[in-house]
Amino acid sequence: MKKISLVLTAIALAAAAQTFHAVHAQAPRDGAALPSFAEPGISPDGSTIALVSGGDIWEVAARGGDARLLVSHAATESRPLYSPDGKRLAFTSTRTGNGDVYVLTLATGDLARLTYDDAMDQVSGWSGDGRFVYFSSGSHDMSSMLDVYRVSLDGGMPMAVAGDRYTTEYFGVPAPSGDAMAITARANASNQWWRKGHSHLDESEIWLVANQRYEPVTKGGAKDAWPMWDATAKMLYFMSDRSGAQNIWSVPATAGSGVAKAITTFKDGHVLWPSITTDGKTVAFEREFAIWTVDTASGQAHEVPIALRGAAGVGRDRPSHVYRSDPRAGAVAGRKEARLHRPRRDLLRVGEGRRRRGAADQHRRRGGGAGVVARQPQDRLPV
Repeated sequence: MKKISLVLTAIALAAAAQTFHAVHAQAPRDGAALPSFAEPGISPDGSTIALVSGGDIWEVAARGGDARLLVSHAATESRPLYSPDGKRLAFTSTRTGNGDVYVLTLATGDLARLTYDDAMDQVSGWSGDGRFVYFSSGSHDMSSMLDVYRVSLDGGMPMAVAGDRYTTEYFGVPAPSGDAMAITARANASNQWWRKGHSHLDESEIWLVANQRYEPVTKGGAKDAWPMWDATAKMLYFMSDRSGAQNIWSVPATAGSGVAKAITTFKDGHVLWPSITTDGKTVAFEREFAIWTVDTASGQAHEVPIALRGAAGVGRDRPSHVYRSDPRAGAVAGRKEARLHRPRRDLLRVGEGRRRRGAADQHRRRGGGAGVVARQPQDRLPV
């Protein structure tokens, strides 16, 4: 019995040592943290990409180069998307607790808060005229299932534009003309986008919504997500793992049996959070902690070389920690283990954000500005 116990102990120690080695083998030899680049939003003209790194928003030329710090805060900023005229940037921020929609005016640094919700409001797109920001939220449906909303730049009540009671809907983007909207529906792809490999739980579909009528574009059996319109509104681009690996695909923007075509031909790895230029010629996406672009006509894809140039987190406590609970971590190796040192998100700051949220709500009830929060001293928004 003792021999069996010793053998089992030796196996456990060997496995632990191997895991420890695997985690630390991803770091550079000098011990410096590796930067992670995520959630790219390409500008309408294709010249610039806004991206997330370390929970902050950065901006870099689409050809690559030095990225400059655009939005820095102790909270987590995500999904930056340019307005159709390229003058504003919508994003989701947890600075008020769960995550609300904010819009940054790039020329002035003015920051407007558009939503005041009790659940995460995930930015997904802009209306063609730039008057509305689209987002998904689970605050008003059964079992926190997601619906798609839009909110005016002037503030006010968000309006549901895809709110089926018994189906989760997300990643909604309106057609350039505004007469239809493409959404992702069903499955868990909205919050399990980080999953490695295929699962029936992630088999989402692309649908069209127009005049409260729903029509399927894809038939299921794969993870189809993040629809994007081309300039003519006759073609939709989206991410799918129908080939066995995640790639960018295109399909006619009509209901029924349109034939999907692969744009990229990756054999493995992730393709996440894509965005498209106004002319539909370039798609930017996240792939294995880096930012890539693809020419939709030729299918030629390449990684965007990026070097961070800025001082994220100046004046606040952002120690280096490895968070194994980070869903983006370990995507390559199939483990939820951090490849990078993520900035700390402490509960104290979340509480502070909620107190600020309460103050903002009181300000609005007293007749204050509609949906606009005054900049706080710690909000560094270099432009």
